[in-house]
Amino acid sequence: MANYILNQITDTAAITKRNLLRYVRLPQLIFFSAVQPIIFLTLFNFVFGGALGSSGAAIHGKYINYLLPGIMVQVTMFGGLQTGIGLATDMTSGLITRLKSLPMSRSAVLAGRTFADSFRNIIVMAIMVGYGYILGFKFYKGILDALIMLAIILLFGYSLSWVSAFTGMKSKDPETAQLASFVFIFPLVFASAAFVPVSTMPKWLQHFANNQPITYAVEAARHFAIGTPLNGALWKLILWIIGILLVFVPLSVYTYRKRA
Repeated sequence: MANYILNQITDTAAITKRNLLRYVRLPQLIFFSAVQPIIFLTLFNFVFGGALGSSGAAIHGKYINYLLPGIMVQVTMFGGLQTGIGLATDMTSGLITRLKSLPMSRSAVLAGRTFADSFRNIIVMAIMVGYGYILGFKFYKGILDALIMLAIILLFGYSLSWVSAFTGMKSKDPETAQLASFVFIFPLVFASAAFVPVSTMPKWLQHFANNQPITYAVEAARHFAIGTPLNGALWKLILWIIGILLVFVPLSVYTYRKRA
């Protein structure tokens, strides 16, 4: 049993290293991963900030305080999409066939990919916090709560990367994997508390927005960043994360083994 666990860790570390080296060799992947959320943050802040500056979305007098946690949750979700796209690319390129011939754990290929994509999310999140401070954002609850916020968002993004991994395994090519992922990502992001208060939405949409994981992630992040009410969002988010991992980790591993 100990040898099995050690082999799992060793194989996962090897695959993680392989994917991280790809980012080193192709730094433009990190660059463009950061450019997109910077564009989102800039446009949303200056386009919507004026209209929402006097509403409930202006926390401590600034819309950027409301917006940044929502954008950071969105960033990790988009980062999770890359897991499925990368796996679909590996499938079509023949890399998975080569890995299959090696004496290594099948699940390590998926775990290594998700860990590497999480590391990329850490870099992008750090860039977003720095840019947010330039626009006027400020953590109001101290460094410890700030780190808790980042950990919550990262863990949520990690769970969604397994959803993306399953989608990538089910897709025949990277383009299909990308389109399939966006089908569920965009409704969840925009029908949530990420950009505007849920109370401004139609009643029928409020019921959906108030009971979906993106809103829980955003509300938990805002609580630890700037002190807004938690309203049970943290434990509800943790339940969602556990549920997603319990469902999609075995599904992804099973689908990978079947395809590989």
